[in-house]
Amino acid sequence: METLLLQIDILWPAFAAGLFILATHVPLGREVLNRGIIFLDLAIAQMAALGVVAASVILSEDQSHITQVFIAVTTAITSSLGLYSLRQLAVKVQEAIIGIVFILAATGSLLLLAADPHGGERLKTLLVGQILWFQASDLIPLGITYAAIAIIWMTLRKKLGAWLFYPLFAIAITVSTQIVGVYLVFASLIIPSLATLNRHHATVKGLLIGIIGYGGGLVFAAIFDLPAGATIVWCLAITALAYYLISRSLSVNHLKQ
Repeated sequence: METLLLQIDILWPAFAAGLFILATHVPLGREVLNRGIIFLDLAIAQMAALGVVAASVILSEDQSHITQVFIAVTTAITSSLGLYSLRQLAVKVQEAIIGIVFILAATGSLLLLAADPHGGERLKTLLVGQILWFQASDLIPLGITYAAIAIIWMTLRKKLGAWLFYPLFAIAITVSTQIVGVYLVFASLIIPSLATLNRHHATVKGLLIGIIGYGGGLVFAAIFDLPAGATIVWCLAITALAYYLISRSLSVNHLKQ
């Protein structure tokens, strides 16, 4: 407990960032499941990571963070619109192509970092993130970014059509990948949405699963000195499974009555 209290200044900005991520990713995850393009976020996140790696290799090490983000967002949006152009194909064909894009992006990052002595650590950061390094001063710009994405999606999706989802999704995924990494981005999108699929008030329930998962993951990571990103992924999965089993049990008991 003493260890946890000592780390509270580190944990609360990370938890707040997690809340912002969940507020956008749970609704986006439901949209992904409805469209049947489950691995789209993994491919786009990996493309964004490839953009960051390419920027660091091509440009000088003194490049600004804004330049990295711009290149990552541009790469992700371009790839997302490319995948959108495949929408007329069968879903299983789309999923196969998305998987190929993911593999190419992942191995592309490996090739670009092959000569970097710190390449392994940089790849690990892209995959599992550094959520504990998130600063409280970054919460406002993060909140503004996600709020803008949500407002644009809610106000313009009927007017501009389904294609709008892809670039907005790419921007959200790119921003999140910089904070929590590819694995936790996928978990935040899919696990709460899958656990509450076809449930009443699914978004609210998905958010609650996410909040418990992030909070529990950060606490366990602090107490047992575990990697925060990986711990949160497991806590999300355990929380979602517990919710599913409990809700299923209650449904069965209700039918028996």
